Amino acid sequence: MSTPYRVFVPPEEPPTPPAPPPRRGPGLGLWLAVAALAFAGGLGGGYVAARRQMPLAAPPPPAAPSAPGGVVRVQSEESVVIQVVEKVRPSVVNIQTRGFAPDFFGQLFPQEGAGSGVIVSEDGYILTNNHVIRNATQIRVRLLDGTELEGRVVGTDPPSDLAVIKVDPRGRRLPAAELGDSHALRVGQLAIAIGNPFGLGSTVTVGVVSALNRSIQVPGFVIDNLIQTDAAINPGNSGGALVNSAGQVVGINTAIIPQAQGIGFAIPSSVARSVMEQLIRTGTVQRPFFGVAYVEVTPELAQAYGLAADHGVLVQQVVPGSGAEAAGLRPLDIVVEMGGRRIQGAADFQREILQRKVGDVVTVTVVRGGQRLQLRVRLGQRPAQ
Repeated sequence: MSTPYRVFVPPEEPPTPPAPPPRRGPGLGLWLAVAALAFAGGLGGGYVAARRQMPLAAPPPPAAPSAPGGVVRVQSEESVVIQVVEKVRPSVVNIQTRGFAPDFFGQLFPQEGAGSGVIVSEDGYILTNNHVIRNATQIRVRLLDGTELEGRVVGTDPPSDLAVIKVDPRGRRLPAAELGDSHALRVGQLAIAIGNPFGLGSTVTVGVVSALNRSIQVPGFVIDNLIQTDAAINPGNSGGALVNSAGQVVGINTAIIPQAQGIGFAIPSSVARSVMEQLIRTGTVQRPFFGVAYVEVTPELAQAYGLAADHGVLVQQVVPGSGAEAAGLRPLDIVVEMGGRRIQGAADFQREILQRKVGDVVTVTVVRGGQRLQLRVRLGQRPAQ
């Protein structure tokens, strides 16, 4: 809303009062002059009063920028956040678990946990983190309106830290969130985290997408291709939603760096959608496998070892019986393109593989010596770890 302009108007000069009459009795001419002045003064005073009472017209506020058709292009960030929260918050649930976990000596002891989840279908499928429901024998799901439902595990995928649980909606249509396209994310865009930290109930924090394609080490696994955000993610937020300004879930919140401030991570919705669909369909996740061990090529590495390319991944070993071996890849080949996309480093290589399915055939460009070759690799299934 624009601030109204203030207009300065110089004050009107009051009419000059008539000179006092002489002490001797007034003559006829003087009476006529006084009457004329009184008449003129009345008109002049009325004119000045009218000018003083007339409201000053403030200039119109500047028009908001608009797109063709008169639709306003830009909204305030506050308004956007409120609209997104009102849309998505009912889809984010609180998850309470009970179970048994082994101690250092292998003995089981009771364990309780809490986290968040995102309703992804009206009939009761919920996305959450694997670590939220790990070792759980009882799962209770609390909706935003306070309704509590019993949950059961549909499937888990520890390498991505994702899990799907199911509740009986009891004849009602649950408020399902929309999964967005995390491939379209850009560093710097608005990121809104919704979850249930520290058992406080539904909570909203706001930040930006700080980085993409991050990797973190968790016990037993390395989770790749994560979204980094500075929106506050605290214990209990795990499994909650990371949302864009269109109200679409673009990530499932999963982890933080506890020694830092404002460094949290979310699993991209593109990965979550693929894992969820497989878990619902078969209860397990099949991951594509290229069939090589590799190291990232950097300009420094290329210069130090005289490599023929300064980007991509350098093949160290080819797995026997893999699609890479069948396609003719060799150690010291440098993969610089996959499916027509440039491979800058390890993150690009992993992302291009993970967004495909087992059995897909992908064309790769490799640099071998001074030559560029194109090979077709059929992706197999990743061996069990």
